[in-house]
Amino acid sequence: MVFLNSFHYLAIDFLSIMTEQTFFSPDEYKLFLALYHKLLRLTGGSFLPGDTRKLKEQLVKAIASGKMTRDIFGLNPILKSIQTAIIVADEIGMKRASIMGIMLHECVSSETCTIEDINESFGSDVAGIVRGLNRVRELYVKSPSIESENFRKLLLTFAEDMRVILIIIADRVNIMRQIRDVNNEEGRLQVANEAAYLYAPLAHKLGLYALKSELEDLSLKYTEHDIYYHIKDKLNETKKSRDAYIARFIGPLKQRLEEAGLEFHIKGRTKTIHSIYQKMKKQKCPFEGVYDLFAIRVILDSPLEKEKMQCWQVYSIVTDMYQPNPKRLRDWLSVPKSNGYESLHITVMGPEGKWVEVQIRTERMDEVAERGLAAHWRYKGIKGETGLDDWLSSVREALESSEGTGLEAMDQFKMDLYEDEVFVFTPKGDLYKLPKGATVLDFAFMIHTKLGCSCTGAKVNGKNVPIRQELKSGDQVEIMSSSSQTPKQGWLKIVVTSKARTKIKQALKETEARQSAFAKEELERKLKNRKIDFDESVMMKVIKRMGYKIITDFYQNLANGTLDTNTIIEEYLEQLRRETENTESQTHTAEGFSLQKIEGEEESSNEDVLVIDQNLKGIQYQLAQCCHPIYGDDIFGFVSIKRGIMIHRTNCPNAHDMRERYGYRIVKARWAGKSIGSQYPITLMVVGNDDIGIVTNITSIINKEVGINLRSIGIEANDGLFSGQLTVMVSDTSKLNALIKKLKTVKGVKNVSRL
Repeated sequence: MVFLNSFHYLAIDFLSIMTEQTFFSPDEYKLFLALYHKLLRLTGGSFLPGDTRKLKEQLVKAIASGKMTRDIFGLNPILKSIQTAIIVADEIGMKRASIMGIMLHECVSSETCTIEDINESFGSDVAGIVRGLNRVRELYVKSPSIESENFRKLLLTFAEDMRVILIIIADRVNIMRQIRDVNNEEGRLQVANEAAYLYAPLAHKLGLYALKSELEDLSLKYTEHDIYYHIKDKLNETKKSRDAYIARFIGPLKQRLEEAGLEFHIKGRTKTIHSIYQKMKKQKCPFEGVYDLFAIRVILDSPLEKEKMQCWQVYSIVTDMYQPNPKRLRDWLSVPKSNGYESLHITVMGPEGKWVEVQIRTERMDEVAERGLAAHWRYKGIKGETGLDDWLSSVREALESSEGTGLEAMDQFKMDLYEDEVFVFTPKGDLYKLPKGATVLDFAFMIHTKLGCSCTGAKVNGKNVPIRQELKSGDQVEIMSSSSQTPKQGWLKIVVTSKARTKIKQALKETEARQSAFAKEELERKLKNRKIDFDESVMMKVIKRMGYKIITDFYQNLANGTLDTNTIIEEYLEQLRRETENTESQTHTAEGFSLQKIEGEEESSNEDVLVIDQNLKGIQYQLAQCCHPIYGDDIFGFVSIKRGIMIHRTNCPNAHDMRERYGYRIVKARWAGKSIGSQYPITLMVVGNDDIGIVTNITSIINKEVGINLRSIGIEANDGLFSGQLTVMVSDTSKLNALIKKLKTVKGVKNVSRL
């Protein structure tokens, strides 16, 4: 009754605010009241006395301030918060601190209250969540899109409090649900792509399978609209026969389980639209060719001490009735996944020769499977998940130590998410979990960094093996080491875990730094012996003139003998002589100074016309041949394995596939300036009536255009129509668009399009 009264007074306060402002539309206001009522029903029992009153005061104050703003999709911030709070409460099972944190973080963002105010009114637990959410919000201020580097920062924030990661996943699910009809198509595509390649894998790792599936399906709906509805329509067409088949499968199985005296219930389900699409692509077949559409879940009402026994009993009954596929057995009962998932999966041949996946688990296991590790928290508290804590520690360690733009870190992170696991033992019987493909060297670094750096090999099951030996589940591993051993560059090709890779890079960097420092000291000493003063700025120009972009690379080559010290000294003296001559010439006359190119400077007019990712210039890139971007096109960068960064148009025919399969390699790119005299080859397709003189008219227009050159032309005519491809050299999109517009005015031309 207390909560309903609070709800009633909150409604009155919001109504008074609404009459003075346009913060809520009438429909939004009705929705807010319904959602607030639902939220109280879901979480009211966990609230402390006075929580709803203080929450009401903060929200009313924030709205009245007029500082709350809608996001780029036009979503109301309070409505968005309460929708996310309901997902967190209803679908993940989190309570007071998380709900309060979600509802209050917009108040702090709008500067109507502070973290200290939240701490005083609601406690440090709520304040901590608000702090984490607002740190994440800062990354979204300019764009709804999260690039790899920002996602790296996001994960570091997640790792401080596990609840924040769950809230952000819920928030992304909420956004995906709300943006169906928004006008910002570009923003929707960016958010949808991220949902598939960043947030869905993260939800999967944390055991939030229902949310993970929804993110994938909605992403497919927004990015591949026609494919999504094609599969959906097919599922609707076959629903009746599919339901009948599941009933035929379940009927006899249910009877056998009842005869065994088991308490249970059975669910039949169809695979998600996204998973069906993935199978269609993998098997290169139409919808009708995907046979394993069915999954049956047997959920036992079993006491804790009998869970495993009864699950294996059901397994025995199922495999007695239907022929199993032994290659498709997945035993997560004996050793659960790191996210707490426990279940027994088997694929069997059902009636009519159709494959059916059967999942066997208990009520407790099913709750964990549906809600992830959060399902434990009602009973065990927030910090009770050691397996996940270990995983987050490794993620945090890799991210904090990673270099560059974060692409490599994200690549490794995604690999860690998807890899299967192997379990190995120490000689004392301690169990360690590693990704599939992990080597002896990975295991050594997992135990301790010092042991990894000095590892020379191992005894696996009593047999001596090298450091590159791949480990298998059940191996007993004893690491061998030597004080004279040091990490080598080649070790990076041996290891697969992010921790080992990070520690090896750190060790190599430390070694290089010591060698570089020694080489620099040696160079300065030799200059001093020859009575030559060392000038850092002069040496920097020498290093730059020799083609080095990284100073440590120069000193490293000096240390390993690739460069000769005496040669460097001669180059240094030559640079000193040039600078002396330049100084003398400037004292005589300034005439012609503006025409001179200062030694070492680059021609800005012909370089760095692109800015890559986080305002980085000077990065090597190539313009993709598949879409031929030119100055003025909307573009993005793709980090290729062998050719550096490839620049594509955003509407490149390969763009969607790259974003879906390799989204973590996508970087921002924009034109920073136009190179003087630069021209790009562009191919145009021209279609029209095959009239006399039409080709002459087309080429005449092109020849009259200033700054546009015709490179090649190919025309084919058939049945009174012609089609041709023209390759022209243009400098930017404005000239290209003007040319296309003029060509369309030529009598007989039906269409002109850019290939």
